[in-house]
Parts: sequence; C-alpha cells; structure tokens
Amino acid sequence: MRALSTAVKTLDLLAFFAQQSRPLRLGEVASHMVLSRATAYQRLLTLVEAGWLDQDANGAYRLTMLATRLAAAALEQGDLGSRVEPSLGKLATRLHETVSLAVLDRGQPCIVARVEADTLLRAVQKIGTLLSLDGSASGRVLCAFAEDHTLDRLRAGAHPLPDDAVMRTVREQGYAISSGYTESGVVGVAVPVFDARGHVTAAVSLVQPESRFEIEKCRVPMLEAAAEISAILQGRQERP
Repeated sequence: MRALSTAVKTLDLLAFFAQQSRPLRLGEVASHMVLSRATAYQRLLTLVEAGWLDQDANGAYRLTMLATRLAAAALEQGDLGSRVEPSLGKLATRLHETVSLAVLDRGQPCIVARVEADTLLRAVQKIGTLLSLDGSASGRVLCAFAEDHTLDRLRAGAHPLPDDAVMRTVREQGYAISSGYTESGVVGVAVPVFDARGHVTAAVSLVQPESRFEIEKCRVPMLEAAAEISAILQGRQERP
C-alpha cells in the first residue's frame, strides 16, 4: 500500500508553518510552496477544519495551540524526562535544591521533569503543574526569550504576561527571579534552555526558601545545567 499523496502534501504545509516566525497570508503560502492559490487555499482550509491552523484578525494563517498539545505529547512519549533527568539530578545534588524543567503548554509554563532534593523545606510542584507567565521565574524566562509570534499569541491569550521592563531585565541578566509567587518566603530562579534553532524551548528552575537564597551560588550551576540540556536537545552530546 502507498501513502495518500494528498495527505502527505497537506502535512508538508503543516511542517512549513512550523518553520515560520509569523502568520502568513494565502498569497505568501502559495508563493513559498510553489502552489496555485486554489491548491494552497484547499490545503489551508483542510488544516483549518482539522484544527491545526486558524486565521488572525488580518486573515493571515497561523498554527493553533493544537500544535502545542501535540508537542507536549511528543515530549512525554519521547521520554524527555529521562533524557534530561541526569542533568537535573546533578544540579539538584550540587545545589541541594529541588529543580525542574518547564515548557510552554496551552499558553502556560508546564513542569515536564523534576528532581527532588532531600531537604526539609521545599516547594511542592508536581510534574504537570501549570505555572504563571508573569509570576513564576520560568514564565518570565519563557516570555522574555520567546519568538515574536509566540509572544503575540501569549499576549492574545487569557494569562497576563510580565511587563516589558521585567522581560528586558531577564534578557539582560540571562535569568529570572520571582518571589512569593507560590507562597510567602519562597524564591524562584529560572534560566533558558535552547533548541537546535537557537530558540528558547524550556526553562530550568529551582524554588527555595528565601532564607537560603543566594543568586551567585545558584546562577552558574543552573546556567551550566541548562547548557548541558540544550546540547542534549540539540543532539550535540549523549546523555550525561
């Protein structure tokens, strides 16, 4: 048996949108894909009906959050947790703190991997916990380093974003700090993880009591762990 050529060609269009940084109009799609406008429209309409694409206020086509849910499932099925767990484990041992990895899921940061530290005082955030975009350190990192089209979608969503000054500071420092988001007396720190295209795809974070928080103690180890995880996700090294 052979694959359905029309389905394959339509999915090619979906892959094309995954490589774009902004919504595209019909004419742009037809031109880039070397298609007639009628054929391009038919394939776009198919993806819209299937829930993969929608149109913005200007009539341009863009990926929906269905793609995000698929990505989240791919992370789970691809066992992302076990691939990055050694790096998170080393970081947790080094800092004696619980550390996590979060990605954007349905417009919010979602914890997808976590290594607990053997300490009496620790914040309880299980795998699958959704975090605030503006209140959590992970949310601030994922917003501050987001591509323009991702940031536009987040702004159009239901969840408030950090203000521009906060995001600018995060980009300048290379990390984010939040205080009192989960509970009083607790500080969160997060640093970015980069994918093969050099875009931020996740955030490594820790949450610890304010009484033992020292940014200079955790900043370098966290950046080193994030660089190691970035290399793993980019296929540049084996598991640690």
